[in-house]
Amino acid sequence: MCLLGSMAAGSEKYGNEKKKVVVIGGGAGGSLLAYHIQFSADVVLIDQKEYFDIPWTNLRSVVEPSFAARSVINHSDYLSNVQIVVSTAVSITNTEVLTAGGQMFLYDYLVVATGHMESVPETKSERLSQYQAEFEKVKSAKSVLIIGGGPTGVELAGEIAVDFPDKKVILVHRGPRLLEFIGSKASKKALDWLTSKKVEVILEQSIDLKTLSDGTYETSGGEAIHADCHFMCAGKPMGSSWLSETILKDSLDVRGRLTVDENLRVQGFKNVFAIGDITDIPEIKQGYLAQRHALLTAKNLKLLIMGRNENKMAAYRPGYPIALVSLGRKEGVAHFPFLTISGRIPGWIKSRDLFVGKTRKQLGLKPTLT
Repeated sequence: MCLLGSMAAGSEKYGNEKKKVVVIGGGAGGSLLAYHIQFSADVVLIDQKEYFDIPWTNLRSVVEPSFAARSVINHSDYLSNVQIVVSTAVSITNTEVLTAGGQMFLYDYLVVATGHMESVPETKSERLSQYQAEFEKVKSAKSVLIIGGGPTGVELAGEIAVDFPDKKVILVHRGPRLLEFIGSKASKKALDWLTSKKVEVILEQSIDLKTLSDGTYETSGGEAIHADCHFMCAGKPMGSSWLSETILKDSLDVRGRLTVDENLRVQGFKNVFAIGDITDIPEIKQGYLAQRHALLTAKNLKLLIMGRNENKMAAYRPGYPIALVSLGRKEGVAHFPFLTISGRIPGWIKSRDLFVGKTRKQLGLKPTLT
């Protein structure tokens, strides 16, 4: 009787084999997607690092390394039913993904969530050490140069200006205004706030690091700037160059983004999805939108895995352009479709905790470490 039971269980197991889903990229979108489908399929997460580093908290961790204890999370802490592969994907066929380590993974469904290219340490302990080293670099410097006036550069300048008010902070941006991805009112409010904190902002200039000599940098306009250290906060390239040699090459647009349909499937494919910054969706590239992509794609994948009609899949609708930029620990600037505000209200929304508690809860973790 026991033998028959075992045989029946075995037949059921092999007769109803779980679908295989491979997720490439463990950032804001890939991590949340893997979490939500981990018990619906055999899931493999391929990521160049063994952890999820909440991207919008990076700059706070530079001035407060202990902040990273909550915001740098090992994938294994929240993905109990996922095979985590610490490597990079290098090729895709119609059925398999190949990694730099030579491993091949079969898939029924594939999700590409590689975002932008970034060189980061492989382990959590190395990442925490890196934040500590960056903190020491700022702490020991009398002057800090920030190259790039997008959200990363502006937020880093704000964090340093608030936590180290005695430091001279210089921000150089090649564009005519800060935060060019949002409205001019928000740009002006951010500029006014930074200058009120004695941050020197130089617009319409760039820095060639090849000109660095004895702590002196030269701008494209020939101006000499002295700084004890610098942070490069210019835009990062799209993490899609490797796709040009794969089956997805014809689905890339001229900017290296994957073109997707309303269900976030890559154009020309029924079983390949893309989420986050790598998509061609016309919206501001923000972490919370990558999370929206992830939740919708998880819903659609579950529907397909269950054999439901694909016509029932949810469609993604780009939201209104909203952006929140932190200015230190208590203030910020918020850009809404018909309103721009700065000060304590946007700071209360984002700057205090930078949504770390909320993000941890989304991954099934306690918001705090205690």
